[in-house]
Amino acid sequence: MVEVLKAGLFDTIQDLGRNGYQDLGVPISGVMDRYAATLANSILGNTADAAVLESVLVGPQLKFTQEIFICISGADMSVKLNDIEIKTNSIYKVEVGDIIKYGKCKYGCRAYLAVLGGFQTEIVMRSRSMYKEVTALSRIIKGVELPILKLNTNLKPSFSAVKIDNNHFRMTQLNVLKGPEFDKLNVDVQHKLLHTAFTINKDSNRMAYQFDDTLENPLKGIITSLVLPGTVQLTPAGKLIVLMRDAQITGGYPRVLQLTEKSINNLSQQLIGCKIAFKCE
Repeated sequence: MVEVLKAGLFDTIQDLGRNGYQDLGVPISGVMDRYAATLANSILGNTADAAVLESVLVGPQLKFTQEIFICISGADMSVKLNDIEIKTNSIYKVEVGDIIKYGKCKYGCRAYLAVLGGFQTEIVMRSRSMYKEVTALSRIIKGVELPILKLNTNLKPSFSAVKIDNNHFRMTQLNVLKGPEFDKLNVDVQHKLLHTAFTINKDSNRMAYQFDDTLENPLKGIITSLVLPGTVQLTPAGKLIVLMRDAQITGGYPRVLQLTEKSINNLSQQLIGCKIAFKCE
């Protein structure tokens, strides 16, 4: 087990998401930064969809009640193992009674803690991803015990040496595709959409990223239609909304752009107040 001694700002167990239930109105959810989470699992030799602990800006304090191998990828949150800082993208063995503490975030905003074999929390609709009204817990709280596998000789980490490009955390130009309603915008609004730096708003979260800046919106609402993580909607007030992993399944705002998978990962590591721009592929 992994005991949560102190919860962070917003910690959740996530895997690659809850696919196949969108017709029931259930969001896909899953890790915000699939690149970073998959990297942590790959280094350990886990399957890509093994459940990890996602933390945002301020991480938790954890106590391990059994030995296991771990790896942390994504944002560098100055994580310490028994008061000794450890590196991201590296394998460490934790012993019974060891404590993990998260510190100051040096870059990025989402970190992923993977354990060998993945976290063994409840499976609901073929996924361990936490989401309100789907799983018993929507986030990690103090006192919760997270089940993990017992360390055995059949599970062995890869001990790979990995170096990543930190541009992943600094990418402010996001590749996009034209959305279904893009061509209905007039040329001036299209130009501004693709040549403006938008400032990330404080209300951004796992459901959607919002921006301080506005655009003229000459379009009427649309008949409620399919939306996906990465869909960029334009509200009647001219606000842009980029839907993220916990997004709803349908929406009535014009869908002017669609982020690529890589761009969703990049955006998930950007901080409030950062400026981003859209580049059409």
